[in-house]
Amino acid sequence: MFRAQGVRGPPYRFLRGNNHDVRRMRAEGDALRLDVRDHNYLPRVMPHFLTWKQQYGGPFLYWFGPQPRICLLDYESVRQVLFNKSGHFFKIDAHPTILALLGKGLVLVEGTDWVRHRRVVNPAFAMDKLKTMTTTMVSCAEPLIKEWERLASSNESREVEVEFSKLFQDLTADIISHTGFGSSYKQGKEVFHTQRQLLALAVATLLNVQLPGLKYLPTKNNRLKWMLDKKIKTMLMAIIQPRLASNGGGYGDDLLGLMLEACLTTEQGEKGDELTLTLTMDEIIDECKTFFFAGHETTSRLLTWTMFLLSVYPEWQERLREEVLRERGKENPTADMLNKFKEMTMVLLETLRLYTPVMVMLRKPISDIRLGSLSIPKGNGIAIPIPFLHRDKEVWGDNANDFDPLRFENGITNAAKTPQALLSFSIGPRSCIGQNFAMLEAKSVMAMILKKFSFTLSSSYVHAPADHITLQPKFGLPIVLRPLDV
Repeated sequence: MFRAQGVRGPPYRFLRGNNHDVRRMRAEGDALRLDVRDHNYLPRVMPHFLTWKQQYGGPFLYWFGPQPRICLLDYESVRQVLFNKSGHFFKIDAHPTILALLGKGLVLVEGTDWVRHRRVVNPAFAMDKLKTMTTTMVSCAEPLIKEWERLASSNESREVEVEFSKLFQDLTADIISHTGFGSSYKQGKEVFHTQRQLLALAVATLLNVQLPGLKYLPTKNNRLKWMLDKKIKTMLMAIIQPRLASNGGGYGDDLLGLMLEACLTTEQGEKGDELTLTLTMDEIIDECKTFFFAGHETTSRLLTWTMFLLSVYPEWQERLREEVLRERGKENPTADMLNKFKEMTMVLLETLRLYTPVMVMLRKPISDIRLGSLSIPKGNGIAIPIPFLHRDKEVWGDNANDFDPLRFENGITNAAKTPQALLSFSIGPRSCIGQNFAMLEAKSVMAMILKKFSFTLSSSYVHAPADHITLQPKFGLPIVLRPLDV
């Protein structure tokens, strides 16, 4: 069917599809090391897509195991998929370990279940609610700032080297624990640690062929997955139970409180039909999994790559520092102050464009459908490789591979020749509900660091971005901090 439409791709191999080719090309690409100003990491992270694009053009068809997937490389087709409001496109069934990691929360549910979940959690991300979280974000970051100042002052060089990749994971985990679930990082620490074990298992097994029924067999990987999943559920219930016990005073107005309240709440739909906004306890646990992981992983990667880019481009580091001191002086940031950080917003958006946390979005049509001149049968996978689209020179200009925050000077809509070309938080009705939270958190943390320190890359840093479900520096991000008052 696709050959008749002029679509080509690598040959299918029984059951394995092209998974073996992907594993081989990734192993070869993993040996590459980049210059710190080279932001074209596609030969390292997505060499298979790069090879197939060069061989077959776009779109091309490849096989993930026995499942065919069409890879879309033009914005018009991508916009038709992501902006579709009639429910013709669902997300591809998640890998069993990814499902255990994220739970079937807002990221993975579909149809009326998605509408129900979205209505329950949406109030937790209203802008007036987010503004009240700024103080919590600052209070979580302050102890780290003071510790770095203490360490720097105790060193003869008056500098301190910090590994920021793991540190930002811990910090954003602390923030999401406090703002979303009212728990301390100590309570949530085991949840995050266990989720990272599941993440490592998912990365190791993602390209394994998933035969029908295999996920039910007591293999070594399955037993580990079941054990970790059970452990996460037990720990989440330990956070939920105290709220249930104190329902006389309400469940709280954070994300967890809203979900628990929804266990008992119904509302009348607009047309008079009863729309039930209840969530079962299993659904609440799944949403907790989703927001515990996605709520800190995305922002930690945004912060990590922002620190990297500002270390590589000190002129932009100084511009942002001047903006922070001009808008807030020596005060801790408030939400209103953060909204005035125009240049910081530009840098964060450019960071998301170059180092988008999520590499590929996956969808499937629930019925035969046409995208422009292309006919796609029901159930055929659709892959949207975000880094390729973010480097499309016809859309982003000849400097698409370069770091240039000024492209966002007039906002996201006018940053490229195609409106809303930034796909890091997706676009359309399924765009990320937590994107304003992530941006506010990133601004809060970066403002506090810029006010206190100048920073450069450590000589031990190796530029090797790696796709571990999210994009991260393979060998960490060691950075040398120097207090500004030295």
